[in-house]
Amino acid sequence: MKKVGVVLSGCGVMDGSEIHESVLALLALDRAGAEAVCAAPNIKQHHVINHLNNELDEGRFRNVLTEAARIARGKIRDLAKLSAADIDALVFPGGYGAAKNLSTFAFDGERCHVDPEVDRIVREMHQAGKPIGFICISPALGAKILGEHKVKLTIGNDKQTAQTLMALGAVHQEAKAADIVVDEKNRVVSTPAYMCARSISEAATGIEALVQAVLKMTDKKA
Repeated sequence: MKKVGVVLSGCGVMDGSEIHESVLALLALDRAGAEAVCAAPNIKQHHVINHLNNELDEGRFRNVLTEAARIARGKIRDLAKLSAADIDALVFPGGYGAAKNLSTFAFDGERCHVDPEVDRIVREMHQAGKPIGFICISPALGAKILGEHKVKLTIGNDKQTAQTLMALGAVHQEAKAADIVVDEKNRVVSTPAYMCARSISEAATGIEALVQAVLKMTDKKA
């Protein structure tokens, strides 16, 4: 059975992992007969957002790994304990957590920093020739970490965000929610999901296609 790491960034679109995208990725992996290996960095969440009114919840603090465990139903490991040797592929769901917790992209754009464990696992996978899937805003991580390799990816059709990714060295390709963009050379697959999707079914189409493409890549030698 193929093992696919799923890196989560908390729980909730505004301050963690986008729950629909995360669950859709997990469901697609399960239906494809792959084992999802959920992981998250054991770090403090940047901030907490009230998802009812989108306001900052002052004075509250959460842990990214603890929150991500909600999505993984407790079956999750500290990202620091996951290596490329443990898995065949890696997938990053979106949500603002990818841009606030896994990196500072939401605040610093092209000058952002990436969590050291996220940077490490992505570089390990890339060096090993193992495929990586980026969903929604998480391609920003790929652009920051793999920009020097001219990685091809998509965040949909948001011109400003696309320009920032290109400033990091990435090659951006516009895409719709149901589309995927495949970089065979770098073994990277991306899909816009809720960067463009108007419904959960639209997001599901792209995410399912991404999972299938990532798993197919595991059958090919780099």
